Amino acid sequence: MNTFATNPHFSVLYQDEFYVAINKPPGYVVHRSRMHRNASLVVLQLLRDQLKQKVYPIHRLDRKTSGILIFALSSDANKQLSLQFANRQIDKEYEAIVRGWTPVGDTIDYALVNEKGVSQEAITTYETLQQFEINLPNGKFETSRYSRIKLSPKTGRMHQLRRHMSHIFHPIIGDRPHGCNKQNRLWKQKFEMDTMMLHAKRLAFTHPYTKNEIKIKAPYFDEFIRVMDILKP
Repeated sequence: MNTFATNPHFSVLYQDEFYVAINKPPGYVVHRSRMHRNASLVVLQLLRDQLKQKVYPIHRLDRKTSGILIFALSSDANKQLSLQFANRQIDKEYEAIVRGWTPVGDTIDYALVNEKGVSQEAITTYETLQQFEINLPNGKFETSRYSRIKLSPKTGRMHQLRRHMSHIFHPIIGDRPHGCNKQNRLWKQKFEMDTMMLHAKRLAFTHPYTKNEIKIKAPYFDEFIRVMDILKP
């Protein structure tokens, strides 16, 4: 059961008079849009009610992605930090569990086509943190291999990390539509797991007003921890 659905109070990771950062659970949209017009789990409204004040979304996370999400508490604070995001001055790190054993690390420089059909530069670096092999038959293979990786997007394209990992044939477990249907079905059948294993783990920026360096980390949610426990030898 999703406890956030019955008690929709977000874990606050950082807060001052200008900004608040929360740990977004998977399954929540940041705000309603054309794609999510009828969404009921909407961070913007729920956080506004939780803090009892207006909040301004500075950046986005996919509905299926969990982790650090920052809001401004005024329009000026929104403008100031949004400039850093636009100028790629924000240090962002994600963690993901993907199919197969990834190389030690690499840079994916592969342009992505946006919704308007325009090709855009897209760059992601990644580093392998752990590799796993478990007794889970899959097709002609007697075992299944997975990796836990750290991802650092250098650009901010829609579904960039998901599409880049699919491009190098190491799709994120639980991802739809960019993931592996066979793996997703396998995890659903064997473990009743259909959450996407992508988490915005760390974020750092220079505070626009105090000029201090702000470093934020987000704990894993229960399902990410459960998958890690399944993969442990």
